[in-house]
Amino acid sequence: MTTFDFDTIIERRGTNSTKWDKMQRLYGVPAEDGLAMWTADSDYQTAPCVIDAVKQAAERGVFGYSWDHPEYKAAVQWWMANRHNWDIDTDWILTSQGLGNAIAMSITTWAAPGEGVVIFSPVYHEFAHKTKKCGRRLVEIPLVRDGETYVIDFDDAQRRLSGDERVLLWCSPQNPSGRVWTSEELRAVAEFAERNDLILVSDEVHHDLVYAGNTFVPMDVAAPEYRHRTVTLVAASKTFNIAGQRTGAMIIPDNALRATMKQTQQSLDYSPSSLGIDMITAAYSPAGAAWVDAQMAHLDGNRRLFDEAMNSIPGVWSMPLQSTYLAWVDFAGTGMSYDEINARFRDGARIAASSGPGFGAGGELCQRVNLATQRSRVAEAAERLKAAFSDLQ
Repeated sequence: MTTFDFDTIIERRGTNSTKWDKMQRLYGVPAEDGLAMWTADSDYQTAPCVIDAVKQAAERGVFGYSWDHPEYKAAVQWWMANRHNWDIDTDWILTSQGLGNAIAMSITTWAAPGEGVVIFSPVYHEFAHKTKKCGRRLVEIPLVRDGETYVIDFDDAQRRLSGDERVLLWCSPQNPSGRVWTSEELRAVAEFAERNDLILVSDEVHHDLVYAGNTFVPMDVAAPEYRHRTVTLVAASKTFNIAGQRTGAMIIPDNALRATMKQTQQSLDYSPSSLGIDMITAAYSPAGAAWVDAQMAHLDGNRRLFDEAMNSIPGVWSMPLQSTYLAWVDFAGTGMSYDEINARFRDGARIAASSGPGFGAGGELCQRVNLATQRSRVAEAAERLKAAFSDLQ
């Protein structure tokens, strides 16, 4: 049986890593002994099959123009069928410069300046950022906390619409909470989009990072009759820690929607990164699948260790993760302001975590903590945070 190493420390300081080399400037956490647990990439090496693909490309030594070739599209098709029970046609696949680029193109393609873009918060902060940067109107609908998870109040959602909304940005699995939506919930979201004539853009980038006992269902599998308005965004970036290659896929079954997006891409003179395409082709394979399974076992141990530590602090609660490597920790029970919570992370624990308020309504007293790192660092973070909040014990 092949074993994989997720625990050897890889020094990322001084490598132009956004996560580690911008930590002090953005979060005030000293680079020397700070822990970077914010932006969503992982600290261990990617799958050996992906590294081998990069080595082979380097040995060729030629890095000319390339394209999203048939082998790459066949690999995407194989992965969706074998990992997510989703049968897609390779003609449905359009390659983007990562999913951030795909989100921005979706907003500008299907909503005119000033028109509304709907999000359900708390949610991935780039949904709001890109909507505003693109000059569209943000329509934020709060999710409802129900026990240990979030649910949707569709009556409230309907009341918040004014009629000029054009796009619904949907996050599945949900970031930052790690919520895995059921087929029934996904169908309800698609029906909501249908009632309000919204293009449904489903960001499914975390779909591979699902813990045992939970089943991820692609939006197109849950609600195939709404393909005429559904765009699904997927990438190997989070799964295989290759986000720096800025390569993702937009899977669009509807011919008219796909043609419209193709026109947008052509107007921007976009073509894919050859190295990114090679890496994804290698990743979406049986060898890549075995590595992902091992990674999930590692992450499961990390989340259990971290949750136990956080839940031992009075007034602190870490939402049980169904997916992702991003712990969503609620400090509302401490009675502290967000500034005090953040100061204890920064100055007491020397940990850079993603600011909860940045995820919108519902995140005001939360922190998102990236657990995709070595077990020793998770243990160190847990001890630092318990010490930083020790006066609550």
